[in-house]
Amino acid sequence: MVSGRGRAGQRGGVDAAYRTSRSCAPPQQETEKDMETIGFIGLGIMGAPMAGHLLDAGYQVVASDHRSKPPADLVAKGLKAVTGHDAVARAADIVITMVPDTPQVADVLFAENGVASGLTKGKLVIDMSSISPIETKEFAKKINDVGCDYLDAPVSGGEVGAKAASLTIMVGGEKNAYERARPIFEKIGKNITLVGPNGVGQITKVANQIVVALTIEAVAEALVFASKAGANPAKVRQALLGGLANSRILEVHGERMIKRTFAPGFRIELHQKDLNLALEGAKALGVALPNTSMTQQLFNSCVANGGAKEDHSALVRALERMAGHEVG
Repeated sequence: MVSGRGRAGQRGGVDAAYRTSRSCAPPQQETEKDMETIGFIGLGIMGAPMAGHLLDAGYQVVASDHRSKPPADLVAKGLKAVTGHDAVARAADIVITMVPDTPQVADVLFAENGVASGLTKGKLVIDMSSISPIETKEFAKKINDVGCDYLDAPVSGGEVGAKAASLTIMVGGEKNAYERARPIFEKIGKNITLVGPNGVGQITKVANQIVVALTIEAVAEALVFASKAGANPAKVRQALLGGLANSRILEVHGERMIKRTFAPGFRIELHQKDLNLALEGAKALGVALPNTSMTQQLFNSCVANGGAKEDHSALVRALERMAGHEVG
């Protein structure tokens, strides 16, 4: 493993000599010698395929067996397991976290035997979870205080995007840290943007979740209306895909609503958490988000009826209950 200090100097400076030596190579092409060791914490629905793409690209990936053994298919690809998040940090040059919510990120990073206790100067921490922008800034400062860089890099695209390595990645942090991480991001995503300093990646993700939630709600309303009016919802969806109403959500989530395939995907309880972040931020800013608030109430209805762990496309069930009619 290459030491964190040496890697940071090489990646962060990107001096003229380095650029010249790389000028004849394909963009972002790395040799095995150049590849940094990656620690990956959070091998769930999203994290497991993301880590798999990094292994497929030739990276050495280290994970923790803190709560459970890593997936067997990843171990077969070469994933190394160690005990404790601090051990992951000691073994890796770059540590990626992909866990459900703000408290879990805080625990992974700063609890006893957390990532921070295993860091040495020059390493990089990348949080790809969707969490509080305010607390993200605090986490970044704590990591910076031990001489390491921090990026908040939440993603959009769901399980489908994670498996296809086509995620949208919204990055907050310093440019040098972003450039160091970009070859890794390019193995798991397609639309990758440095949107601002630490915290702005998470702000962008909250904005994304507002758009996604409201679009899911709009598709659900349209299909409930059309179906109860006597139209074939599958034919209606097919027609809408060819017009201005077309969207990725109509394509993917509209089909889920019609076929009743509500296994996640992205769980309602997680989208509910993201809209809480939006509404809490809006209150602090004095901004009105009326449709976000209404959509959150529909998610709340789903949770109250046992749907917390269903895919967020199951929001349609709340509208179906009010209409007394099921789309499928």
